[in-house]
Amino acid sequence: MSEKKVCLGKIVGVHGIKGEVKVKSFTAVDKDIAKYGALNDKNNQQTYEIKVTGHSKDLLRVKIKGIDDRTVAETLIGTELYAPRGVLPELKTEEVYYETDLVGLKVLDEQKNEVAKVIGFYNFGAGDILEIKLKSGRAEMLPFNKGYVPEINLEEGYIIVASTGMVFLEDEEGEN
Repeated sequence: MSEKKVCLGKIVGVHGIKGEVKVKSFTAVDKDIAKYGALNDKNNQQTYEIKVTGHSKDLLRVKIKGIDDRTVAETLIGTELYAPRGVLPELKTEEVYYETDLVGLKVLDEQKNEVAKVIGFYNFGAGDILEIKLKSGRAEMLPFNKGYVPEINLEEGYIIVASTGMVFLEDEEGEN
């Protein structure tokens, strides 16, 4: 299995005529996106050596080695930029996680019965959301907070979902 990777940013536009791109950075300090070495696209097909050249409103202006033309840069719009999980610093704060560490974890109920698997992690502006896939195949979303997810055990590969977050299982009774 290949090493997990983390999306550090996304190319969302171009700047000027010399091939600079606008990048939405997902790092805590936006310009730190360049500190993690060469970045790859989602499928590891392309590698990008980047240099932050400035800001354009809330976005970074980035020069990608070998891209010197606006037309070529435009073809990169929408490209997500990934780094291997291993190059990122270990988190020193408890209860702070990299998304890639959560996706794939087993979801257990309070009696430690496996009920689902984490398949996604999102934040649409109102807080963090976990997407889980129930054993029936149906996907559900629940808030990612202590009230719904009181325990996370990365070492053993599971999260516990509190009974308050298990109401979606009531519809599953007849399907199991």
